[in-house]
Amino acid sequence: MERKLISVGLCLLVALFGSCAKRSVQQQEVVVYTSLDKVFSQPVLDLFEKETGIKVKAVYDSEATKTTGLVNRLIAEKDSPQADVFWNSETGRTIVLKKKGVLTSYISPSASEIPTQFKDKDGYWTGFAARCRILIYNTNLLKKEDLPKSIFEFTNSKWKDRVSLAYPLFGTTTTHFAALFLSLGDEKAKEFFHALRPNVILTDGNASSRDRVADGTVAIGFTDTDDAFVAINQGRPVDIIWPDKEGIGTMLIPNTVALINNGPNSDAAKKFIDFLLSPRIEKMLAHSEAGQIPLRAAVERPAHVPTLDNIKAMDVDYEKVADLMEPSGQFLQKLFVR
Repeated sequence: MERKLISVGLCLLVALFGSCAKRSVQQQEVVVYTSLDKVFSQPVLDLFEKETGIKVKAVYDSEATKTTGLVNRLIAEKDSPQADVFWNSETGRTIVLKKKGVLTSYISPSASEIPTQFKDKDGYWTGFAARCRILIYNTNLLKKEDLPKSIFEFTNSKWKDRVSLAYPLFGTTTTHFAALFLSLGDEKAKEFFHALRPNVILTDGNASSRDRVADGTVAIGFTDTDDAFVAINQGRPVDIIWPDKEGIGTMLIPNTVALINNGPNSDAAKKFIDFLLSPRIEKMLAHSEAGQIPLRAAVERPAHVPTLDNIKAMDVDYEKVADLMEPSGQFLQKLFVR
């Protein structure tokens, strides 16, 4: 009888520890919402999963609603978070989430060498691997001597229906235009956009804006460096203009990563953030087709990817840009109605 009781006890212990081990394995996952194109983000997620054994569940945004869709979802889920990490392809809406209490502070040791201007002083978000807002032009349609040096030249009627632009309520276009409101002031910004509107053809996103230029539908367009680099690497008849070198400069927009407040897997989330902010991931993104720009000067990059020192970037406060996204968005929605 005693042996039987011992045997039963051992079975119960094995079952208990087996159950605990199973729960432990199940808990080793991290849910990442990301607006960065899957083709660029998936290799990073796969590498993290391979090296740590932590399963990554990724949720992506669409090209047409870039960033906005996931941000609205995170706000809706605030009281019952489903995500652990938000990897955003821009800055403005990440800061909006901070202001709405969706994020919590986490200062990653991996971020120590990232310049101060690219991270929240209280640790609510950290920037890395930037892109720039540039112009892309069709080399068959525009000669070198006809190229604009500034985005402000597009108010001239000679550019009517020759310029592509992503609908300015989503993604980096929203951040860029809010930054123009900050740099120019409300009155001058509205004057510029009123003059710009008749000359542009709206597209669903920056990749679509690039494609309109590459296929010759328009001569020139607004897009991001990653979209432009992809087209150039594919041998399409396009090239880049870094606008306003002698003026306000081009808008530099880092990726951002943030920890979700009360997310279900905070320990795994912090490990993922540490991994994402490491120098080797900036190197990996710089050497990808996206050609993203490292924020650390020492990170190795291919020759076509500039260093921060070689970019005339707009002098902006990302927090102030975020504050202007809603009022500027209301104006732009009415003006750029489709």
